[in-house]
Amino acid sequence: MVSLPFVDPTVDAAIPLVAVTAGAAADWLAAQPEARRQWLAGAGFRGEAGQSATWPGADGGIGGCVVAGGDPAAAAFAGLPLTLPAGTYRLEGAAPGLATTAALAWAQGAYQFTRYKTASRAPALLEMPPGVDAGRVRTIAEALWLGRDLINTPANDMGPADLAAAAEEVAGRFGATIALTVGEALLEANYPLIHAVGRASASPPRLIDLTWGDPAARKLTLVGKGVCFDTGGLDLKPASGMLMMKKDMGGAAHALALAQMVMALGLPVRLRVLIPAVENAVSGSAFRPLDVLASRKGLTVEVGNTDAEGRLVLADALALAMEDGPELVIDYATLTGAARVALGPDLPALFTRHDDLAAAFAAAGEGAGDPTWRLPLWQPYAKLLQSRVADINNTGEGGLAGAITAALFLDRFVEPAVPWVHLDVYGWSPSDRPGRPRGACMMGVEAALAVIEQRLVASAP
Repeated sequence: MVSLPFVDPTVDAAIPLVAVTAGAAADWLAAQPEARRQWLAGAGFRGEAGQSATWPGADGGIGGCVVAGGDPAAAAFAGLPLTLPAGTYRLEGAAPGLATTAALAWAQGAYQFTRYKTASRAPALLEMPPGVDAGRVRTIAEALWLGRDLINTPANDMGPADLAAAAEEVAGRFGATIALTVGEALLEANYPLIHAVGRASASPPRLIDLTWGDPAARKLTLVGKGVCFDTGGLDLKPASGMLMMKKDMGGAAHALALAQMVMALGLPVRLRVLIPAVENAVSGSAFRPLDVLASRKGLTVEVGNTDAEGRLVLADALALAMEDGPELVIDYATLTGAARVALGPDLPALFTRHDDLAAAFAAAGEGAGDPTWRLPLWQPYAKLLQSRVADINNTGEGGLAGAITAALFLDRFVEPAVPWVHLDVYGWSPSDRPGRPRGACMMGVEAALAVIEQRLVASAP
């Protein structure tokens, strides 16, 4: 089990951790004893958003810590577990909503990827604040850590078979059913695009199909792009473009993390998770530029570029997702560099035909500090995907609006009436920041959980 940085509120010697808002920091400082006020001033604490400082106790140890919250509030707390001196801290002065935010931020700030290297230090611990749903905080934190671990693991230990094993482990813990369709069986079961993309790898492609919950409950389907490494195929990436491609299965990691939250919280839904797990490799059996491929939906696809493989495997998975009438479909994919150019590394692009879903994600993201940004499924750009020899091309002509044309490609495999959200995520922090050290990060997962609870649970008949 994951060792989260929390203890139950029974530690008598816990160090006070005072939370103040940046606007109220001056008043709080004025109310402190003179010696403490002078100490904090000498430490440079002015109550600016994100600042924190400790003061000494009578015994020479740490007497307490103050942190000034800002917007987003989580950022002030995420940097503390690995910067504060070791010990156990007790949050004071925080309303229940802020306390929950602080606890989740503390967990994310304490994350360290230790599969191959021992951590340089243990994180500071936090007493679970009163008034916080401790079980929910732990559930969300554990799932986010799972997703980060999966993305951080290199491709030699996270190939298609390893990703399937990770899904099986999650399924086993919650009594879910899992089915794997592997290698040539993909052709027999009519997943030709998944097979075509993954057939050049020594690790055969596979479709992971996890189901959980009451079959009569409302149907939620999650789809995650599981390209465990992307060379670009015969349209080979340069070394710089290939360097971070261990994270190209980040969509699958997001889907599994969200699925674990749903199952651990016992939400009354019928959950299905579909992950096409492949490696886009180079060999004599690799698919080629201008090949015309069949798809599960029956559309033929001309390959404009073998490096646009993620949308191909998602197309078969999304076509399958539509077949049993789900009430909500969410797909995650590290799909396009164009989304990063448009929105940067922190903000995932969201696409949907359904305005109510876009609004729900925007509101949920603001509430959870987990933002998304809607980009348009601009139908006039669909003409950029036209092919002279097939129903559709997998790349947009001219290279413009790449995130939009990728989403429009997926849209061709989705039934218009089915509520569907596509999230083009980066899944990676390119630099060290509080709670987000350089490496894997989760995007749009907490927001999605809130939307699921609102649409499929709170509104259940």
